[in-house]
Amino acid sequence: MTELIRPKVGVAVFIIKDGQFVMGLRKGKHAGGTWGLPGGHLELGEGWEECARRETIEEVGLEIKNVRFLAVTNDIFTLDKHYVTIFMIADWATGEARILEPEKCQELAWFTLDRLPKEAMLPIKNLLLQQPNLAINLV
Repeated sequence: MTELIRPKVGVAVFIIKDGQFVMGLRKGKHAGGTWGLPGGHLELGEGWEECARRETIEEVGLEIKNVRFLAVTNDIFTLDKHYVTIFMIADWATGEARILEPEKCQELAWFTLDRLPKEAMLPIKNLLLQQPNLAINLV
């Protein structure tokens, strides 16, 4: 009997500092060459806010506050790679953004929605299609 492939749950975080949010240029087999938000897989028994805080510290070394839900997208990368992405938004609390997982990220930069990289990760593109007035929510 073959194993049923199911969607995975990812959490992505818009970390707002001075009207901008940090993104990383991904490398590796999952969405390599695209820009994504800090985030990762939701672990068993973990809340969305808890996941957002954990992944932000693990990936970019930032502590966040005022963590809140933003949106959910349904992201079908390929026939066998499907994610449900939970977008959270948070305010920067402390720390300087730095690459803590160099095997997954090659560069960090701060962006605004009107200055997004063309090579944004699929969930971000889907979010912007789903919520064209997103800039209102990021203020």
